[in-house]
Amino acid sequence: MGSMNFGLYPMLDRYKEFKHDWERPYLEGSEDRVFRNTFKEIRYILESCADNGTRFEIECYDTSHLYTAAHFIDRGILKPPFFIQTVFGLLGGIGTHPDDVMHMRRTAERLFGQDYYWSVLGAGRSQMPIAAMAASMGGNVRVGLEDSLWDGPGKLATSNAQQVQRIVSVLKSLNLEVAMPDETRAMLQLKGREAVSF
Repeated sequence: MGSMNFGLYPMLDRYKEFKHDWERPYLEGSEDRVFRNTFKEIRYILESCADNGTRFEIECYDTSHLYTAAHFIDRGILKPPFFIQTVFGLLGGIGTHPDDVMHMRRTAERLFGQDYYWSVLGAGRSQMPIAAMAASMGGNVRVGLEDSLWDGPGKLATSNAQQVQRIVSVLKSLNLEVAMPDETRAMLQLKGREAVSF
């Protein structure tokens, strides 16, 4: 929901050896990287995909992104139910402090009322703590290798399934229910696999 600096370069201080030749230059280059999303570009994506029934994961990396989503809602370009995915822990976006999570939740509640589903993702080592915190506040969670390579301190995850199993055990220990795929499709009003050509 907006442009932002997107810095991964602090990882260079933690890792000295890399498996692939592209890794170090990619991380170094992130000191000068801007993740670009202008209002015009966002509007184009939202409008051009609306006619085919696309539902959007509205990623918000900071509070201003929530307000940008509200702007497009006010213009009638985004339709409920809104799937607001708040992202924590990437340099250039909001941090991972519990106050940050609560602030994003309070702001979303004020802007979107009952018309949205709140979900979170925590980057890197923050993935599981952020997920547990948000789930205990009534939120939904996203985990996977796109957001974190870890399955605990110093232990690389072997698959997305491993991270899903870990968060499911956390959610069950909090006496929370895990939505099944069909339930999720119904909640978010997704068109389903049979309506997608690939």
